Amino acid sequence: MNVAARFEELYGAAPEGVWEAPGRVNLIGEYTDFNEGFVLPLALPHTTVAAVSRRTDGLLRLHSADIGGEAVELRVDDPAPLSGGGWTAYPAGVVRVLREAGHAVTGADLHVASTVPTGAGLSSSAALEVVTALALDDLFGLGLSRPELARVAQRAENDHVGVPCGVMDQMTSACAVEGHLLHLDTRDLGRRQVPFDPAAAGLALLVVDTRVRHRLGDGAYAERRAGCEAGARALGVRALRDVTVGELPAALARLEDATVARYVRHVVSENDRVDRVAALLDAGDLRAVGPLLTEGHVSLRDDLRVSCPELDLVVRAATGAGALGARMTGGGFGGSAVVLTGADRADAVAGAVRAAFAAAGYAEPGVFPAVPSGGARRR
Repeated sequence: MNVAARFEELYGAAPEGVWEAPGRVNLIGEYTDFNEGFVLPLALPHTTVAAVSRRTDGLLRLHSADIGGEAVELRVDDPAPLSGGGWTAYPAGVVRVLREAGHAVTGADLHVASTVPTGAGLSSSAALEVVTALALDDLFGLGLSRPELARVAQRAENDHVGVPCGVMDQMTSACAVEGHLLHLDTRDLGRRQVPFDPAAAGLALLVVDTRVRHRLGDGAYAERRAGCEAGARALGVRALRDVTVGELPAALARLEDATVARYVRHVVSENDRVDRVAALLDAGDLRAVGPLLTEGHVSLRDDLRVSCPELDLVVRAATGAGALGARMTGGGFGGSAVVLTGADRADAVAGAVRAAFAAAGYAEPGVFPAVPSGGARRR
């Protein structure tokens, strides 16, 4: 049953509209967005779809095809905390942020369904937040720009879900362009769409979902963010993006906390990797991107320490089978990896990863091509 038909079955009338917003995978630039740095993600064809209608009575009714059960009913003016409330905290948080900003959002009925894998590091939460924000912006005539919608979605996750994420995921879901990577400066939201067509270069970009489900609200992500902020304070800069890779040795020598130093080394070197990858893409040398992906994984594994055995195995198995490079993507502690490989090696690389997982006794991973897709839109 499609979302509009299910909406009508749930709420007794057809929705006023249907919107969708994509998940994302990040090619390079991890844990840089909350450090006001640079990222290079793409939107996936996997989307969260929402059928939505306005209400004028202050009631917010939420239903998910993926969760099932009865619709959850909330009041838009209820001051009770949303964190710990499960999936409904994301759309309800968006409503709260809009109302806190003075927008007269007087209630809504929502029914959502998603093809973005949850817990796979592919930003299912951002897709849900952005599709809610876009639908409410359209229905209530709020006139918000795409970056403004992304900021609303980010604040919903920060303030009402309790995850101190940066803005990369929401900006990608809101602003991506089909066939392109989004080169984003997370300080001022300056963005450039970078053409990205691996097939034309005889290559393939694969996403490997390890099936290890991560949760960013468990404190580990927040601890990394706090460590990065401590590093910036110790170095006397607004954010770690203000430390260049050339200044890194001297900066590290000033840091007394070894953990903070590791975090700083990752962020500064990762910003530099984003710059180098962007330059290679501009020069049309996509094959040379591969080693930088693997270099980034080593930094995430050893300096930031957000990898896990399954993600490390993806990288070893893929590169051992001839892939050009691979790395974990997303917040880590599970989730997914990206693999850049020759198109003629894609099946063999995927097979090698599956075989390595089987030999290790892990669940079979999901493997699919990363197709650069468009951002949020009304259907």
